[in-house]
Amino acid sequence: MSPLCAWQTARKLAPVDTTVADPLVGRVLDGRYRVESRVARGGMATVYLALDVRLDRTVALKVMHRTLAEDPDFVRRFIGEAKSVASLSHPNVVHVFDQGTDGDHVYLSMEYVPGSTLRDVLRRRTRLPAREALEIMIPVLAALGAAHQAGMVHRDVKPENVLITDDGRVKVVDFGLARAKIFEGGSHQTRTGVMIGTIAYMSPEQVTAGQADARSDVYAAGVMLYELLTGRQPYEGENPMSVAYRHVHDRVPAPSALVPGTPPRLDTLVLAATDRDPARRPPDATAMLVAAVDAHRTLPPDAAPTARHAAVPAGASGPAASPMPAPPANPTLIHPAADLLTAPPSRPGRAAPRRPRVNWFLVALALVMVGAVVGTGWWFSEGRYDKVPDLVGMNLAVAKAEAGKAGFEVRVGPAEHDSKLGEGKILRTDPGAGKEVLSGSAITLIPSSGPVKIAVPNVVNLTEAEARAKISEAGLTAGSVSKVPSDTVQRGLVLRTSPQVGTKVREGGKVQLVLSAGQLMPDVSEMQCDQAAEFLRQKGFAPNVVQQVDDAQPGTVIAQNPAPRAEVTTGQPVQLTCSKGPDTGFRWPWERDGNIQPGQNLVPIPDVRFKSVPDATRELRTAGFQVKVRRLAGGSGTVIAENPLGQAPAGTRITIWH
Repeated sequence: MSPLCAWQTARKLAPVDTTVADPLVGRVLDGRYRVESRVARGGMATVYLALDVRLDRTVALKVMHRTLAEDPDFVRRFIGEAKSVASLSHPNVVHVFDQGTDGDHVYLSMEYVPGSTLRDVLRRRTRLPAREALEIMIPVLAALGAAHQAGMVHRDVKPENVLITDDGRVKVVDFGLARAKIFEGGSHQTRTGVMIGTIAYMSPEQVTAGQADARSDVYAAGVMLYELLTGRQPYEGENPMSVAYRHVHDRVPAPSALVPGTPPRLDTLVLAATDRDPARRPPDATAMLVAAVDAHRTLPPDAAPTARHAAVPAGASGPAASPMPAPPANPTLIHPAADLLTAPPSRPGRAAPRRPRVNWFLVALALVMVGAVVGTGWWFSEGRYDKVPDLVGMNLAVAKAEAGKAGFEVRVGPAEHDSKLGEGKILRTDPGAGKEVLSGSAITLIPSSGPVKIAVPNVVNLTEAEARAKISEAGLTAGSVSKVPSDTVQRGLVLRTSPQVGTKVREGGKVQLVLSAGQLMPDVSEMQCDQAAEFLRQKGFAPNVVQQVDDAQPGTVIAQNPAPRAEVTTGQPVQLTCSKGPDTGFRWPWERDGNIQPGQNLVPIPDVRFKSVPDATRELRTAGFQVKVRRLAGGSGTVIAENPLGQAPAGTRITIWH
């Protein structure tokens, strides 16, 4: 039995030659799924065998064709249905693990199950004995019943969507995905012939109104049972529309009309399930399941079953019979089997079948199964499955403790960036919160590494436009601009940034630019002439001092050219005009005050030149003086000039420059 992926699309997936070059083979999709080989290709998707490198497991990867992936409505429906199916946990349903996109590739990650489809079985064997047909249908109905309980409808029940695994289990695939591809428009039908493979199982209400509910799945299951028993579909026609017409206007014949000897209970089951009026069918797959199990126990034994995990044993009686586990319960469905199906009318000239000996073990097994359907569903809800707790947003250590406390094995995956969640917080879990998994299973915690952070690029000595472009290329945003004098950086070029170069900033964060305003003329007015001249010489200027009579303190600068804060260049001549006092002689204000005699109440003024501004200010105030601080263009935090010096009464204002 050749391995196939664990599903088929609504169009039949024909096996393909995996040696044919495929651009996806060898790629890693979404940083997680390494595509190993191509398995099959259909009208809607290509199926690949892939390795989940994060969890180190083999998966089946279904990648939508690009023409469909380009349709946003289709992708939206496809993703919505995939999310619903992922919440469905049942042993007869192929599990959906993940859904995502990688560029223009839209994909599903699903359980990989080696095996073949029921269609393959029918091709080999044409039709199946009654007991064997039911032993395949019972797990199919159990899977559909679980979906109906969860509010989902399959919409495309057919042999192509039923897997018989290598170990004999029955799996149903493609739950809910038919909504995204059937009756959504005529283009796909004409181009790929999708309706030919689907219309044979489509209920009258799907044909006439495009609407489907649980009873539509029941209709399709009845048609499929008919095909298993007879080896043929009930309606055949030259084109899909002629088949659709017969679904709406004809009645599916009893299987015994084509295969004499078919048990009457199976005729009844098929006819009830395929009634043209949905109101007269079993209301959902669970109701049909109960009737199928009841019919199975009355059948005489036939060939050994293929479905090793069906809900009933291989033989009706005898010591060799080994019972199989009942299908899982659907606790919200409580419809009794007696109200659904009635015994068929007796046929003239045909002897009534001999009633087989009652196998009380089977009766008890059926009662337990029906009780589970009506009751609490212990198979899934009592200790066998646990829900993954919601750990998103928790600190990693706390999340590990919570998951361990809930009985899960905890693994930590590689951290991923997130713009909103801080570093060390749980970004997501795999499986996701609320998913039902086997008790004690491993769950992987994916922590956040916080937002992407980018180092501020070096834009010093660039123009404003160049700096903005470089910051933008790095993934950051250039913010406000300010200007400060600089003796070393040309006017208009970037002097520094805030934050500083190399600092890591959140992606998209703002970087403030500080531009050079060039070299400006320092304001040395009121400074003592010798101090001002020395300072200017150190800054590279050529000071020239002239004296003139003035009421200002002798030896202080009363004018300068160029004026303060004018744009200048290094080496430029500067003229300082200094006071030589008034004609009558200069006196300090306290000497001109008649109440204060020269030399009285004078306090020595500390010389604070070459000290830091804070230390100088503190020392002068401690000595009892007021302090005025003036900053020179291109100055530093060190005091370079002070006026007056010597002595002065306490409370005098002392000016310092830095």
